[in-house]
Amino acid sequence: MSGSLRLMMCLIAMALLVPRAAVAEIQCEGHELLSTPRPEGSCATTLAKIHASPDKKLHATVLPVEINLDATPDMESRVVIRSVDRDTLNSFDHSSPRGMNGYYVDIAQWSPDSQFFVYSLVSSGGHSPWSHPTMVYSVKHNRFAQLSEMIGGRPLLSEKFQFSGQHDLTATTWRKDGAPDDPVPVTVDLAAAFDKLKPN
Repeated sequence: MSGSLRLMMCLIAMALLVPRAAVAEIQCEGHELLSTPRPEGSCATTLAKIHASPDKKLHATVLPVEINLDATPDMESRVVIRSVDRDTLNSFDHSSPRGMNGYYVDIAQWSPDSQFFVYSLVSSGGHSPWSHPTMVYSVKHNRFAQLSEMIGGRPLLSEKFQFSGQHDLTATTWRKDGAPDDPVPVTVDLAAAFDKLKPN
């Protein structure tokens, strides 16, 4: 038997001996439920996603919140706003006690004027798949608020949004209550909307 064949057979034998739990440990992202639980302490190198503001003064960091070992650790998120000097300004935790009733960040973007960080969410438990809660962080107010608060409590029907000006945001809601199959665009001046919100 040649040396290369012997080496190949050794590698195949070792692969067959790898426990199933170790295979689950490999999948550390993707917002997925796992067929077998991950080992505790797995996915320690899962990276945060850092979104720098256009003016480079702030970072919005999306951190995976590892709670439920039956899912990849990015099934729920925490958002942290920091200055470039690494001072933590604010944070919002979208995790749930058991890791199945919170949210993870789907799409995130700073406004062109660097005054607002906007991100859409997806339910970690798959609840209301037609609804995409969307959060807005205001630099001036150092506050997180739901975009639905700024459009009369109506839900957001798409994870997608876009800026049409320095801080004018266009998203999708419904034309009338209870009609998710009748979507319409809505545009919000985030600066004016935040000024109208009630204090926390």
